[in-house]
Amino acid sequence: VSPVLSAQSSVTALPNGQIEVVANEIWGIDKFETLYASTDDHTFLKISRDTTITYANFQLGKIETVNTFNPLKINLFYRDFNTAIILDNRLAEIQRIDFNTLQPYRNVTFISTGSDNNLWLYNQDLQVLELYDYRFNSTRIKTVPISDVILDMKSDYNYCYLLTEDHLYIYTYFGNLETKLPNNGYEKMAFSESNLVLKGDANYYYYDRQNKTIIPIEGNYLLINQFLVTNQTLYLYRDHFLYRYQLKIN
Repeated sequence: VSPVLSAQSSVTALPNGQIEVVANEIWGIDKFETLYASTDDHTFLKISRDTTITYANFQLGKIETVNTFNPLKINLFYRDFNTAIILDNRLAEIQRIDFNTLQPYRNVTFISTGSDNNLWLYNQDLQVLELYDYRFNSTRIKTVPISDVILDMKSDYNYCYLLTEDHLYIYTYFGNLETKLPNNGYEKMAFSESNLVLKGDANYYYYDRQNKTIIPIEGNYLLINQFLVTNQTLYLYRDHFLYRYQLKIN
């Protein structure tokens, strides 16, 4: 059963062009359409109109997730090696965080951006969400244990969104649980500037923060796994094309 929607809430995706991109995975796109992507061999790319910058760290293997919310502190997470890399806007390495070598040991399965030198991370062994200060190797906030299976995690300076098999949890920067909604078949999330989009079996959905409800996005669009949101634009990536849809929110 979907959450009760207010009568005035509706979101429509309107086609708004496409961009040709040759990449294996698209991780982010900003308002200037600078793209963050990776190749088959896990080389990370920053593609702007006139330049492409690359970062490669082959010994760490597969890039599990990338957070480009803060372009001055991009974080790459290599889950197989329990390691995060922080890059600057030129893709120079600022810091390497190898959780295997730090005390206390953390088995990290999800990472997302926090403010300043903080990362949100999910500690699998303790089953808690932590706000972690990597500069001082300290935990600023720790939630109560979350025993659900974690599917996805997104964040900005103010909120952390944790999608589990059973619920969508929304935590404030202070670690307080602000909202808990049932997971009605959602699998993945995309997030940008307070716009949260979820993908389900047969639709995309928009989180209406004001009414704390999740609304189906209406429109004639592709339903694929690689999707992004920037401001109120939904991007869908398929067969080397990034399709752009304007989200009309009423």
